[in-house]
Amino acid sequence: MGHIIAAVEMAELFVGSDDRISASVLMMKPALDSTTTKYTESLTASTLPNRMRVVDLPSLEHTDVHNTSASWMASLAEAQKTHVKEFVSNIKAQSELSPNDSPRLAGFVLDTFVLGMNDLAAEFGVPWYVFSASGAAFIGSMLYLQALHDEQKVDLPEYKDSDAELEIPSLVNRLPAKLLPSMVFKRESLPHFLGAARRLKHARGILINTFKELESHAINSLSNGEIPPVYPLGPIVRCKGNNYDVGSNNINDYKDIMQWLDDQPPCSVVFLCFGSWGSFSVDQVKEIAYALEQCGHRFLWCLRKPPCKGKFESPSDYVNFQEILPEGFLDRSVKIGKVIKWAPQVEILGHKAIGGFVSHCGWNSTLESILSGVPVATWPLYAEQQLNAFQMVIELGLAVEIKMEYWKDFYGDTEIIVSSDDILKAIKSVMKEDSEVRKKVKEMSRLSEKTLLAGGSSFSSLGRLIEDMTENMS
Repeated sequence: MGHIIAAVEMAELFVGSDDRISASVLMMKPALDSTTTKYTESLTASTLPNRMRVVDLPSLEHTDVHNTSASWMASLAEAQKTHVKEFVSNIKAQSELSPNDSPRLAGFVLDTFVLGMNDLAAEFGVPWYVFSASGAAFIGSMLYLQALHDEQKVDLPEYKDSDAELEIPSLVNRLPAKLLPSMVFKRESLPHFLGAARRLKHARGILINTFKELESHAINSLSNGEIPPVYPLGPIVRCKGNNYDVGSNNINDYKDIMQWLDDQPPCSVVFLCFGSWGSFSVDQVKEIAYALEQCGHRFLWCLRKPPCKGKFESPSDYVNFQEILPEGFLDRSVKIGKVIKWAPQVEILGHKAIGGFVSHCGWNSTLESILSGVPVATWPLYAEQQLNAFQMVIELGLAVEIKMEYWKDFYGDTEIIVSSDDILKAIKSVMKEDSEVRKKVKEMSRLSEKTLLAGGSSFSSLGRLIEDMTENMS
């Protein structure tokens, strides 16, 4: 979901910045996440800007779901190559038939999950660019780890439980190896991670959803001439009011949440939300509930039901929250808290009542919190979220830690239980008025609002990218 939204918003950024640019977003639609399906269905011609379209590639029901999302995604992309080639061939044919009325093919922009499609660009004789929905520090870590593996023959999965610390050029501080992206620790997914890192070096350019003021060190570390040019284009986040009903079939859900927030004092509510794949065991949910009762702050908590053990699928909704929460919790907290199934996150973070955000540290959520000026209590679950949390807490001072070394397995609950004391401590810290973290986040928010405006760093980066794309056409 995070990759899809970022790609669509980036395409809108392209067509809105230069009337010579058209964009076709080719969408693979795996039936794993109903939220993703609802979002893509909302992207109709009437909701999209001119010169932009979203195209659903045919469903491939026979494609197996493998042991890891990475290998499954790679096989899905490989199976879609024929359809992508057919679609792009039609674009080429149209431009040759009516060169004055149809756009010419300028190139491919490939998400980091589907870099195996780079050979299609070669077939059509056009350049290809990488789009990273993660930050610049993550891209730097990919390149560093690939070099460790290929050149120094380091067995990367060995780092999983080690006390080693790594000097990654895209980070100022040494990173505890146990905080590396989870794909690195699994032998079945590691080849896909390394393969993507190797392909990065052959792209025409690397487009990253970040901005110079946020990741200046990481961006500078990538600008050493050894890899393709880097284009920071962020913060690319979903706009308020744009497809607000992505995760809900009921407009009243949205109204109810926003009306409740309207009744709360400014900066008084802590918001807990863990992304479209975030859920917890019964024991962990109880620890969160105990912390919320003890802290005394108002709260808005998005609570999702974990999938059955052994199944690779997204969380679902609880029919009744009483089945998971401590007895009497909802009654005791009725005046200060609200537990919800789904959260319109961009709108919530932008509401004046929100004072803190307990987050899984997905990169989109991280950017949304910064843009809204809301400090974060970090609770990473999977993928590169531990690295993001490290950046926010240690590198940038824009967040406080709940537990950085927490891992959530897609196929079953982790045995780690974060105590209510640790959660309570972090919530009190993140909600503290006039804290250093809050001041830093407010300042970064101010900078983030300017970066895509004329003269801003990402605005300039976008201009250089479009110049590169159009030069290739001449």
